[in-house]
Amino acid sequence: MSNESQNAYEKSAIILEQHKILTSASEIHGMMVGMLSGGMSLDNRDWLEPLADFINEGEALSDEVKQHLLAVFNDTCQQLVETEFSLTLCLPDDAAPINERGHALIDWVHGFMLGFGLFQADLTKCSDDVKEALQDFSEIAKMDEEMTPDEESERALFEVVEYVRVSSMLCFNELGKPAEEDKETPTVH
Repeated sequence: MSNESQNAYEKSAIILEQHKILTSASEIHGMMVGMLSGGMSLDNRDWLEPLADFINEGEALSDEVKQHLLAVFNDTCQQLVETEFSLTLCLPDDAAPINERGHALIDWVHGFMLGFGLFQADLTKCSDDVKEALQDFSEIAKMDEEMTPDEESERALFEVVEYVRVSSMLCFNELGKPAEEDKETPTVH
């Protein structure tokens, strides 16, 4: 995991903890990616209030938390539209205990499924690849076994993280919507 993504996770976790928000940074990021991958437009800002309801038990978010979430959202949008497949999941650093990282991945997948479901209720529009990825995400979200801190478990976790990352981008590339400005640009045939 890059230093930048580690810092993003740590910064999010600290801000959420300071404001007594119990939802994990991983789950919130997963929700953002899920909403975007489910079809929410990149320039939609109507997500902040429902997210606040979910993560802060209906209470308004502080300006600091709002600004942080908007920055994370904007960074996530940028990662999703880049051609280098640069999406980085908001997870603890590789030095964190394997079970902490595994639980964070499960939180991320839970968030993704929730966010995706808010914007994509009609799975008949989805390709078989997206349907398979969503089914796999459903199975990943049910995982609760503790992992042994060994090389085999590290490799398995890495592979699952990479699968989730690539599958999320697949969902976005198939169902995600560009910013409104992009829609207004006429296409010449």
